[in-house]
Amino acid sequence: MDTQSRSCGGCTATAEQLVSTPDAALRKIMGAVFAINVALFTGETLAGWWADSSALQADALDSLGDAAVYALSFIAVGRSLRWRAGAAMVKGVIQGLFGLAVLAEVARRVLGGAVPDAGIMAAAAAIALVGNLICFALLWRRRDQDINMRSVWLCSRNDVINNVGVIVASGLVLLVGHGAPDWIIGVLIATLFLRTSFVVLREALQQWRRPVGPDNRRTCA
Repeated sequence: MDTQSRSCGGCTATAEQLVSTPDAALRKIMGAVFAINVALFTGETLAGWWADSSALQADALDSLGDAAVYALSFIAVGRSLRWRAGAAMVKGVIQGLFGLAVLAEVARRVLGGAVPDAGIMAAAAAIALVGNLICFALLWRRRDQDINMRSVWLCSRNDVINNVGVIVASGLVLLVGHGAPDWIIGVLIATLFLRTSFVVLREALQQWRRPVGPDNRRTCA
């Protein structure tokens, strides 16, 4: 590997490599994680409605957002660095909008005072955790490939954290007999959405503004 191929701790690659023929293996990975997240969104939405859980419905919304993110990432594979930075910005906006939507849903449930079904919450979140761990493992080796794949990996990491949070919330709801733990986890998930949105938008904007130099290299995001 020449000196232009990798720099900055492995976070970069040559522009020529990144815009070459679309990676068939990567497209298969993106297709798999997209299908998993569509299935999780459907299952968690139904379970969240049945359990009357803010945290579970927030997690379902996360899966929907991720499905959109993965679809954009699938399209971005093999395209120019600037194009992929633009796709990452769209994904950052999606994450931010979902964060605000989750906060609104939590507020509605707090006013309603509903106590969710802890058993359904735990079961649905455990199944979702398995699915998201599979996605996390599939994306792990690609996480530093470029800004597009970094934003995808951040979404996958957030999913695992969210699932664990919902499982913890279900145990606390069962313990205290109150909906407050569910609401708190919902707010935390929304906060994670908003933080990820900020990070992705900041890095994508930097990439968008940074032209590829004459030596055909991309600098660190």
